[in-house]
Amino acid sequence: MSGTEPTNACPVYDFNHCAEKPFGEKIAFYDKLRAEAPIVRNTFANDHYIVTRYEDILAVYQNHQLFSNSAVTVFDPDPAYRWIPEMLDGEEHRQWRKQLGPLFSPAAAAALEDKVRGRAVELIMTIAARGRCDFMRDFADRYPSFIFLELMGLPFEDFETFMHWEHEILHLSARLEEAARRRAAAMLAVTEYFREIIARRRTVPEDDLISKAIGFRIDGKPVSDADLESFCLLMFMAGLDTVTATLGTAFLHLAQHPRDRRRLVENPELVPTAVEEILRVHSIVIPSRKATADTEIAGCPIHKGDMISVPLNCANRDESLFDDPAEVELDRRPNNHIAFGAGPHRCLGSHLARRELRIALEEWHKVIPEYRLSDDSAPIESGGQLGPVGNIFLEWDL
Repeated sequence: MSGTEPTNACPVYDFNHCAEKPFGEKIAFYDKLRAEAPIVRNTFANDHYIVTRYEDILAVYQNHQLFSNSAVTVFDPDPAYRWIPEMLDGEEHRQWRKQLGPLFSPAAAAALEDKVRGRAVELIMTIAARGRCDFMRDFADRYPSFIFLELMGLPFEDFETFMHWEHEILHLSARLEEAARRRAAAMLAVTEYFREIIARRRTVPEDDLISKAIGFRIDGKPVSDADLESFCLLMFMAGLDTVTATLGTAFLHLAQHPRDRRRLVENPELVPTAVEEILRVHSIVIPSRKATADTEIAGCPIHKGDMISVPLNCANRDESLFDDPAEVELDRRPNNHIAFGAGPHRCLGSHLARRELRIALEEWHKVIPEYRLSDDSAPIESGGQLGPVGNIFLEWDL
């Protein structure tokens, strides 16, 4: 993580954002980058650029013609795979989103209210009697994952296998060559798993997202098995990770800030704005884009084919837009964050994610209003996204 002399009008760093670090260290480094320059070049692995400020990051997201989604990780600028619909551009992406939109609309998320709340209550009541929990494993991993499994029509019995694959794809901190090999193996295993599910759903459809996607038509033609497998792989990664990591950041903050926790207990109407603020301060996703033509960002020359990292945390902690941006203010208004991205590729599942987070905070604090971080906690984060992956132990008095 050491800077060198500027090159091409921007500072140069050698920074492995997938390394395992104590929670908070990575986001502090991104804050340092933003304070130093609007864009930096990172020489780690494949050379790429990191955009650090809100205005420039938003411009990249909104210009999907100049900054393509065909490659979404800086470690793989020429991928042999495509996650659907995230890695699609143009008309093909529009057609997928148009057909998926109603399945992830505010109304669709609202229809799941009772099911989501029931799942949360069931897990919380099981945990409450213990007086202590491994928060990530006992709640944050399971609660959103069980909802995802129901939506996709997948068996709960395979949960542990799914979590292993998810970690291999998104949270490895091994050497690049080993990480790439293990990531590819896990992606293949997920693809093969869904290949069998898709074949069964083509014969006997069920009321799940896979069966609905089988009925889609792109350019007037049925969706191929290969594209359905790519769709399922993306749903797998999104459904088993993003809400989980945000729950970790939320409860870690509340365990360490009892005043904020008591405000939520005494004023549950604050929960929706608290969710937005946690999403802003601890935005976990670090998307990338690929330049389709020569251009520049903040005065730095960008060449066709260059990879651009656009961390959501950098945008949402920018001092030019937010006062005291690193501080959690539960009732912050306005809060124009872009934790779910921006532009045509904005997160499809944002309405369901917000609902899951809100319900978790509401129901947990009804049953366990007072809790603390255990002395043996040492939260860590690893892999290509921010957010804790383990070592958050909460305890409370029975």
